[in-house]
Amino acid sequence: MSQFIESIKVEDQETFLIEFHQQRVNQTFAHFGKEGSIDLAKIYKNLEHDEDGLFKLRIVYDLDKKFRTQMIPYAIPEIADFQLVENNSFDYSFKFEDRKELERMKMKSRSEEIIIVKNHHITDTSYSNLLFLKGKEWFTPSTYLLNGVQRQSLLKQKEIKETEITLQNIKQFSHFQLINSLNDFDKNFIYPIDKIINLPGSDEYLDL
Repeated sequence: MSQFIESIKVEDQETFLIEFHQQRVNQTFAHFGKEGSIDLAKIYKNLEHDEDGLFKLRIVYDLDKKFRTQMIPYAIPEIADFQLVENNSFDYSFKFEDRKELERMKMKSRSEEIIIVKNHHITDTSYSNLLFLKGKEWFTPSTYLLNGVQRQSLLKQKEIKETEITLQNIKQFSHFQLINSLNDFDKNFIYPIDKIINLPGSDEYLDL
């Protein structure tokens, strides 16, 4: 049976974006024709976590409502370089625990992290959604692989906008940043666009 994963930010004993995580879990159960769900807030409460600091609460669950948890200390990584990787068949509509294909793409690349390109459109990295800066405005690709909770929250708050970002227009953006449930929208933690080592007009893309 497929297993799914939620990674929830816990900082100083407080959970973040839990309602978005719960909505995604509920949608996963409903999509696969299962009634009910698991209660993420209750799972966290039962852990009786009493440590301050930043943690990732990792919950792996299946459609029989079996789950296991890990509370992992977390630090936001700084990444040396990125590579555009073309894969037109990859699908990650649900947050599956199985990341073999993502890891395979990373292993074949020449960079620390990958940006997955699907049908010439920018999607996500191997573990995050993306934001791109043009002028003073931040945009997120409309062609995401997974509609992450941080992405949903920022769009709802109108802090970012959704747009089509492709191989043809990516160089119109000056900087980018990675967002997920643990990596917040942070205008001070951004990368210049040339951190992508194979922008159009430079090296060949990786076609996987």
